[in-house]
Amino acid sequence: MTIDSSRWSLRMPRRTRRLTQLVAGLVAYAVSMALMMRAALGSMPWDVFHQGVAGRTALSVGAVTVVVAVGVLLLWIPLRERPGLGTVANVVVIGATVDTALAVLPAPEALWLRTAYAVAGIVLNAAATAAYIGVGLGPGPRDGLMTGLAARTGLSVRLVRTAIEVTVVLVGWALGGVFGPVTVVYALAVGPLVQWFLPRFTVGAVSPSPSTASPRCSDPS
Repeated sequence: MTIDSSRWSLRMPRRTRRLTQLVAGLVAYAVSMALMMRAALGSMPWDVFHQGVAGRTALSVGAVTVVVAVGVLLLWIPLRERPGLGTVANVVVIGATVDTALAVLPAPEALWLRTAYAVAGIVLNAAATAAYIGVGLGPGPRDGLMTGLAARTGLSVRLVRTAIEVTVVLVGWALGGVFGPVTVVYALAVGPLVQWFLPRFTVGAVSPSPSTASPRCSDPS
């Protein structure tokens, strides 16, 4: 796996927006994770896995998120995906923010409010994913796996994303992670939602590259 130097360069138009959108997207992603976990109606697929691993170790969910992200990065090597500033920021910001979000976000008791948390979390997660991918500074580890597989197989992002989410949730559930209706809804809905949001968050100054998701996410197939 090689480092894509162009992804670390900020010498181009709209760099302030790109950095702001990157950080905001990553923070929003962590908040979306916390919203779904606090809803207690089932976690997003990767968090089912994170919770399963955390339940079998002494690590927090945030710490497990970082460890898993590093492991997923190793899978980039055969896919020839190249990390960038956004990739590293993804690992650091999300891992550091999710535990804080869980600490300050109250756990609702009313079913309608828990449902609202879950719906908000799913939509926010998709928008946040599109926001940090759209700046072109490198996808997160899990999204790089998604776009890399899409590029190598010729399948659409939404199909690849759905396949990954279903696989991860089954493994996480086997490890003891929390599975519920929100898990199923998220696994089926997030791919199409990311595909819808991405063209709206892609920064125009960013040139398409083999590792960015915008061409594949806008593909309606």
